[in-house]
Amino acid sequence: MPSPLAALSPLDGRYARLVDPLREYFSEQALIRYRVRIEIAWLRALAAEPAIRELKPFSRATETAFDRLLGGFSERDAEHIKNIEARTSHDVKAIEYWLKGRLARNREVQGSLEFIHFALTSEDVTNVAYALMLADSRARAMLPALDRVVAALRGLARRHAGLPMLSRTHGQPASPTTLGKEMANFAHRLERARRSIAAVAILGKMNGAVGNYNAHLAAYPGLDWERLCRRIVERLGLEFNPYTTQIEPHDSYAELFDAYARANSVLLDLDRDLWGYVSLGYFRQKAKKGEVGSSTMPHKVNPIDFENSEGNVGVANALLRHLAEKLPVSRWQRDLSDSTALRNAGAALGHALLAWSACAKGLAGLEADRARLAADLEANWEVLAEAVQQVMRRHGVADAYEKLKALTRGKRLDRGRLAAFIRKQPIPAAEKKRLLALSPARYTGLAAELAKRI
Repeated sequence: MPSPLAALSPLDGRYARLVDPLREYFSEQALIRYRVRIEIAWLRALAAEPAIRELKPFSRATETAFDRLLGGFSERDAEHIKNIEARTSHDVKAIEYWLKGRLARNREVQGSLEFIHFALTSEDVTNVAYALMLADSRARAMLPALDRVVAALRGLARRHAGLPMLSRTHGQPASPTTLGKEMANFAHRLERARRSIAAVAILGKMNGAVGNYNAHLAAYPGLDWERLCRRIVERLGLEFNPYTTQIEPHDSYAELFDAYARANSVLLDLDRDLWGYVSLGYFRQKAKKGEVGSSTMPHKVNPIDFENSEGNVGVANALLRHLAEKLPVSRWQRDLSDSTALRNAGAALGHALLAWSACAKGLAGLEADRARLAADLEANWEVLAEAVQQVMRRHGVADAYEKLKALTRGKRLDRGRLAAFIRKQPIPAAEKKRLLALSPARYTGLAAELAKRI
C-alpha cells in the first residue's frame, strides 16, 4: 500500500489521522460492508414472509451466523469481493456472488441461495447503503464534532459574558458589546444549524428496476411488496420513499448536504471574525513549545487553525453544493452520473470535519487580552454619541442627532470633551449625571445577560 506521503488527496495523506472517524462510513470497504448488510437484511425479511413458501424462517443458529458474518467483515472479505468485481465489472453483483459462496457452507441456507438479491436492482441495495452511511456518519462523527465547536463557543461566551469589547461595524468603531456576547451569537447560530442537519429525514427505497415492483410481482403476484419493502427500510431507521424511478432521487441527500453547507457558512463567518479579533489583539493565542510561526520571523504566532478551517470550508462547500445540485437530477429512469458523484460524499464531509476540528482546536488556544480590549474602548469615547443623542431626543432637544454628528463624525473624542458637551444640554440633572457616569466599557446593553443565557 502506498505511503501517506504518496497520497493523491490530503484526506488520505496529511490529514489522514484527523478524518479517520469517517473511514468507517465512507471508505470503499465501508460501502461494501453496508451493501452486504442490506443483502442479508433482505434475505432475512424474505425468509420471515409467510407468503414466500419456498423459504422458511431461519433458525437462531443461522441468524447468529449472519450476525457473525457482518460483525467480522474484514478487509480481506472486501478484497475478495473486489476481485470478483474485477471479473464481473459490477460491484453489487460481485457482492451477490461472494455471499452465495460464503453462505453455501450453511446447510440451512444452501437451498435459499437464489433468494440472495431476489427481485432487486443494484440501486435498491446501494441507495439504502448510502442512506445508512449518511445517517450513521451524521450521528457518530459529524454532529459530535460540531457539538465540540458549539461547546467551546458556549464556554467562551459564559466565561467572558461581561467582558466589554468595542464593536466594529463596517470595520469602524461602533457601540460596544461584550466578547462573550459575540461568541454567544455564533453558538446560537451553529446550534440552529445543527438542528437542521439532525432533522433531515433520509429516505430509502427497495422497489425494483424502475420503481414499480415489476419483478417482485412477476414472482409473487399476491404479496404486498410495498408493505414488505417499507417495513425493511423503516426497520433500518430510514424513511421509506414510495415514488421513485430506478434510483431513489436523492432529494434527502441534497437536503442534508445543503444543511451541512449552511453550517459551514456560519463557521466561515466565525473563522474570519476570530482571525480578525486575533489581529486586533482582543485574543492572544497560546504559544506551543517548539512550534514555529514563520521560517524567518521568530516572533510570529499565526491564527493557522482558523485559516485551515476557512480553507477546508471552501473545499467542503464546493463539493457539498455540487452534490446537492447534481444528485437529484437523473435522465429518465436512470443514468449513472449520480453513482460516481456520490462516491465523493466522504471527501465532502471529510473536509467539513477538518474545518470543524481545526476551528475547535483554535478556540481551545484563545486567551482574551483584557488590557487590549480596555485600551481600545478607552480610545473611542465617540461611540457614546449614540447614547447621548437618544437621551437628548427623549427630552425634546431639537436636532440632537445633528449636534452629536457635528461633535463626533470622523473625529476622536475623549471623556473631557464629551462631558463638557453633556453639561451644556437642556436635559434633567439626573440624566446628565447618568450620562456623565457612562463610559464605553459600561455601554454594553444586555450583552452580558444574553451571553450568560446561551
